[in-house]
Amino acid sequence: MKIMLADNIRTFRKERSLTQEQLAKALGVTAGAVYKWEAKLSIPELELIVQMADFFDISV
Repeated sequence: MKIMLADNIRTFRKERSLTQEQLAKALGVTAGAVYKWEAKLSIPELELIVQMADFFDISV
């Protein structure tokens, strides 16, 4: 799941031409957190996954 989630975060972010910093600001987290998710170094909390789904207008 970690790999799929990381790839999806990166894909959805790039499809919207957002930087890691811009996504981080929209979610209220640091750019470092977004980097760690995309680099498969950590997994966002469930609450943030739901928030990202809302932001990207996708279902979870």
